[in-house]
Amino acid sequence: MKGNPIFIACILLLLSSCRGTKTIVDRSNLSVNDIIKNHNTTAPNFKTFAGRVQVVYQDDKNKQTITASVRIEKDKTIWIKASILGITLAKVLITPDGVSYYESISKTYFQGNFSFLTDLLGTDINFKRVQDILLGQSIVALDSSKYNAELIAGELKLRPKRETNNFICIVLLNTNNFRVSSERISQPRDSRVLDVWYDDYQLIDQTYYPSIIDIHASEKGSKTKIRLKFRKIDLNINLSFPFKIPNGYKEIQLK
Repeated sequence: MKGNPIFIACILLLLSSCRGTKTIVDRSNLSVNDIIKNHNTTAPNFKTFAGRVQVVYQDDKNKQTITASVRIEKDKTIWIKASILGITLAKVLITPDGVSYYESISKTYFQGNFSFLTDLLGTDINFKRVQDILLGQSIVALDSSKYNAELIAGELKLRPKRETNNFICIVLLNTNNFRVSSERISQPRDSRVLDVWYDDYQLIDQTYYPSIIDIHASEKGSKTKIRLKFRKIDLNINLSFPFKIPNGYKEIQLK
């Protein structure tokens, strides 16, 4: 997996799923349609989201801990600022039109579409998918006519009735709140695997939001691990999304 570690840490902060609360509720009588409907019905609904997150990033060579601020204007903007000891390291701005990023230490920036994220994660990525994953929604569209469901070890396992040769997606939902408990997306021919778990959810305004997220991504032997701890989440407050690439920064190509 190539690219700037801080940038990847910020982006993968946005790309997750969950190993939720430990309460087990019997959902064995639910149909696939009922399960998917409940998952979609319990999706967070807000105007703005602001969170403080501790990010522990580890790849084959480095381990780094940073603090990040995440702001969302639903369906419009996702903004991230990464910092250490109060010093801004990087900012990321994601909109339906694309991705922008700059890093203060190296004085570099990137502006482009979602092709880099698509290549990084091995599946098509757009703004909606980034937003859905951050909030505990399945990254794939769940259709009752295309998925089977079964109750395994206290979790609802959803798997496509038919899988393509190079795209396998398995989604587990928490029986208590119908949020994603874990999700795996793999492309065997390209040796790519993305695993995301939510260790816990927190109840805010009668809706569940992630508390701890573990992300493991691998590609052809290269591995990246990220643990995210949400320290605070505020909803529906007035937010700004300041982002301006400073003068003198050098544009880079992320591959």
